[in-house]
Amino acid sequence: MTDTPVIGVLALQGDVREHLIALASADAVARPVRRPEELAGVDGLVLPGGESTTMSKLAVLFGMLEPLRERVAAGMPVYGTCAGMILLADKILDPRSGQETVGGIDMIVRRNAFGRQNESFEAAVEFDGVPGGPVDGVFIRAPWVESVGARAEVLAVHGGHIVAVRQGNAMATSFHPELTGDHRVHALFTDMVRAVG
Repeated sequence: MTDTPVIGVLALQGDVREHLIALASADAVARPVRRPEELAGVDGLVLPGGESTTMSKLAVLFGMLEPLRERVAAGMPVYGTCAGMILLADKILDPRSGQETVGGIDMIVRRNAFGRQNESFEAAVEFDGVPGGPVDGVFIRAPWVESVGARAEVLAVHGGHIVAVRQGNAMATSFHPELTGDHRVHALFTDMVRAVG
């Protein structure tokens, strides 16, 4: 791989455009991914925010769920924000009927843990591995991590709750760094993709 990795954004639902911009600012070639053949052409993938139940159902409909599981299990770098965090969880508390996950991080996630849409907020988050001080996090109907297994590393905590984790080549945040103009988390992920090279 060159120093300019190709990173996809799962474009079934959610804030795809903002992630594409953030990845491009981190010197990645960013492209939307909707089909298995597009997934095969990327070095890493972002699972964006949106509605996790809808995203899992669309992933099944588009024939993406199994290819996603296979690539993540094989070590493809993946980063999930908000609903994307839920998709990367090995277990969800109170999942919606029929809701499936891609898995990849040994964690239990609580959906909508920080409250409803009108309880959304922005906060400074101390984030291990990101230089330059706290990152700006936008929390919109955000999940939090109830617990992590031995293989998962906690990267950030807010209000006593785990809001960022990493396990190997998989990373997830409760919040949306792509909505702030602060692209350091995307730069961290781009470096993770380069390291797999």
